[in-house]
Amino acid sequence: MLIEKLKDKIITLETTPPKLPTLEPMIEKIEKSGALKYIDGFSTTDCPLSKLKYNSIIAAFRLQEKFNKPVIATMSMRDRNKIALQSDLLGANDLGVTNILALTGDPAKMSDQPNVKGVVEGSSILLLEIIRAFNNGMDYSGKEFKIKPKPITPFVVSNSYAKNFSTIERKIYKKVKNYAKAVITQPVYDLEIVDKMLEIRDKVRNEFSDERKEFEIILGFFPMMSLKTAQFLHSHVPGIYVPDEWIEKLMKAHKISIEEEKKVGLELSRKLFQNLLKKHPKIHIMTANKFEIVKELF
Repeated sequence: MLIEKLKDKIITLETTPPKLPTLEPMIEKIEKSGALKYIDGFSTTDCPLSKLKYNSIIAAFRLQEKFNKPVIATMSMRDRNKIALQSDLLGANDLGVTNILALTGDPAKMSDQPNVKGVVEGSSILLLEIIRAFNNGMDYSGKEFKIKPKPITPFVVSNSYAKNFSTIERKIYKKVKNYAKAVITQPVYDLEIVDKMLEIRDKVRNEFSDERKEFEIILGFFPMMSLKTAQFLHSHVPGIYVPDEWIEKLMKAHKISIEEEKKVGLELSRKLFQNLLKKHPKIHIMTANKFEIVKELF
C-alpha cells in the first residue's frame, strides 16, 4: 500500500493517459523505458489543461493490473458534480482504485473541445469531504451504503513556492484538516524550498492529535531538460521557484548546442534528485510521459 510506504521511502511516477481509445501505447512505453525497477507506484492525470484524454480511473486500474503497483488516480472537480464524483468513486472502489488525488482542475476555457463548460461545484475540499463520508460508510448525503466501500486514501496538491509561505501553510492545513493523507507539491528545484515545505509539514502536524498528525509531504520533481522549460516555469508559473543559477547554466549551454543544453539540464536534475533522495526520499516524478528519463536520475 502506498500509505505504508509514506513512512519510509516512496517514488511515484506521473502518467498522462493518451487521447486514444486504448492505453496500450503508454503501457508499452513504460515497459520499454526501464523506469519500473525504480518506482513504487504511478499516478494518472485527469485531462490536464482541460484537454481530452483517456479516463484516469480506468487508466489507474489498467496500470495496477499490468504492473502490480499501486496507482493514484486524479479526479478533477472541473468535470463532475456531486453525483458524478460519488458515482466514479464507487466504480473506482470496485476496481480497487482507492488512492485518489483530489484536484480542482485547470479552467475549462483551456480545453481543446468546443464550448466546454466547467462544473466545479466546489474545490478539492468537497471531494475530500465526500471521501471522508465514504470512509465512514455513507454517501455525501449521509445515507449508509449496504456494503461499506474499501478505505480510500486521499492525496492533494500544493504549490512549492510563494512570496509568503504562510499562504501555502494555510492551504495545506485546510486540506489536512479534511483528512488528506499526503500533499504532492509542485516541482522543487532548491533544497531551501524543501526545508520550508518540511517546516510547514511539521507545523501543520502539530495542530492535530489524531491520524492527521501523520500526513506527509511528497516532493514534486520535474527534470529540467531545456532553457525554454526553465524560463516558462520561472516566469509564468507562480507556484514554482527556479533558481537563477539553473537558468544561467542552461542559457550558456543553449548557446553551445541542443545536446549540451540537455546534458547540462540532466546533470542539474540528477544532482538535485540525488540530494532529494538523501534529504526526503518521498518524491513524485513528472516527465511529461518521457519515462526513459527516470533511469537517468538514479
